[in-house]
Amino acid sequence: MSEIVRLERTRNYLRPGDVGAAMRRWKDYVHRPERELRDDYEYGNVHWECCGDPFEARALLSTVMRAMSPRHARELRRIVTRLDE
Repeated sequence: MSEIVRLERTRNYLRPGDVGAAMRRWKDYVHRPERELRDDYEYGNVHWECCGDPFEARALLSTVMRAMSPRHARELRRIVTRLDE
Protein backbone atom coordinates (compact mmCIF):
# COMPACT_ATOMS: atom_id res chain seq x y z
CA MET A 1 0.00 0.00 0.00
CA SER A 2 2.78 2.43 0.84
CA GLU A 3 4.37 1.81 -2.55
CA ILE A 4 1.13 2.73 -4.29
CA VAL A 5 0.96 5.96 -2.28
CA ARG A 6 4.58 6.71 -3.23
CA LEU A 7 3.88 6.06 -6.91
CA GLU A 8 0.79 8.27 -6.83
CA ARG A 9 2.90 11.08 -5.41
CA THR A 10 5.91 10.71 -7.70
CA ARG A 11 4.49 9.76 -11.13
CA ASN A 12 3.11 12.49 -13.34
CA TYR A 13 0.40 10.18 -14.75
CA LEU A 14 -1.08 9.44 -11.30
CA ARG A 15 -2.92 11.47 -8.70
CA PRO A 16 -3.63 10.42 -5.13
CA GLY A 17 -6.40 7.80 -5.14
CA ASP A 18 -6.11 6.89 -8.83
CA VAL A 19 -5.06 3.28 -8.24
CA GLY A 20 -7.85 2.63 -5.75
CA ALA A 21 -10.40 4.20 -8.08
CA ALA A 22 -9.10 2.11 -11.01
CA MET A 23 -9.32 -1.04 -8.91
CA ARG A 24 -12.92 -0.26 -7.87
CA ARG A 25 -13.90 0.60 -11.45
CA TRP A 26 -12.44 -2.65 -12.83
CA LYS A 27 -13.91 -4.72 -9.98
CA ASP A 28 -17.37 -3.20 -10.49
CA TYR A 29 -17.17 -3.86 -14.21
CA VAL A 30 -16.08 -7.49 -14.04
CA HIS A 31 -18.76 -8.28 -11.47
CA ARG A 32 -21.54 -7.06 -13.76
CA PRO A 33 -23.74 -9.99 -14.72
CA GLU A 34 -23.90 -8.89 -18.34
CA ARG A 35 -20.17 -8.20 -18.78
CA GLU A 36 -19.49 -8.69 -22.42
CA LEU A 37 -16.01 -7.30 -22.82
CA ARG A 38 -15.79 -7.57 -26.58
CA ASP A 39 -19.19 -5.96 -27.29
CA ASP A 40 -18.60 -3.12 -24.86
CA TYR A 41 -15.19 -2.44 -26.34
CA GLU A 42 -16.21 -2.68 -29.99
CA TYR A 43 -19.45 -0.73 -29.80
CA GLY A 44 -18.59 1.64 -26.98
CA ASN A 45 -20.59 2.44 -23.90
CA VAL A 46 -21.78 6.02 -23.52
CA HIS A 47 -22.61 5.46 -19.84
CA TRP A 48 -18.91 5.36 -18.90
CA GLU A 49 -18.68 9.13 -19.20
CA CYS A 50 -19.96 9.51 -15.66
CA CYS A 51 -17.77 6.93 -13.96
CA GLY A 52 -14.81 6.30 -16.25
CA ASP A 53 -13.88 3.62 -18.74
CA PRO A 54 -13.13 0.28 -17.05
CA PHE A 55 -10.68 -0.63 -19.84
CA GLU A 56 -8.67 2.50 -19.11
CA ALA A 57 -8.77 1.54 -15.44
CA ARG A 58 -7.40 -1.92 -16.27
CA ALA A 59 -4.68 -0.39 -18.43
CA LEU A 60 -3.71 1.92 -15.56
CA LEU A 61 -3.45 -1.08 -13.23
CA SER A 62 -1.11 -2.78 -15.70
CA THR A 63 1.05 0.34 -15.90
CA VAL A 64 1.22 0.60 -12.12
CA MET A 65 2.18 -3.07 -11.78
CA ARG A 66 5.10 -2.51 -14.16
CA ALA A 67 6.25 0.49 -12.11
CA MET A 68 6.12 -1.34 -8.77
CA SER A 69 8.81 -3.45 -7.14
CA PRO A 70 8.55 -7.15 -8.06
CA ARG A 71 7.23 -8.19 -4.65
CA HIS A 72 4.48 -5.60 -4.47
CA ALA A 73 3.63 -6.03 -8.15
CA ARG A 74 3.07 -9.76 -7.53
CA GLU A 75 0.60 -8.95 -4.75
CA LEU A 76 -1.36 -6.52 -6.91
CA ARG A 77 -1.15 -8.85 -9.93
CA ARG A 78 -2.65 -11.69 -7.87
CA ILE A 79 -5.67 -9.52 -6.99
CA VAL A 80 -6.13 -8.21 -10.54
CA THR A 81 -5.73 -11.69 -12.05
CA ARG A 82 -8.55 -13.01 -9.84
CA LEU A 83 -10.75 -10.19 -11.12
CA ASP A 84 -9.75 -10.88 -14.73
CA GLU A 85 -10.79 -14.50 -14.44
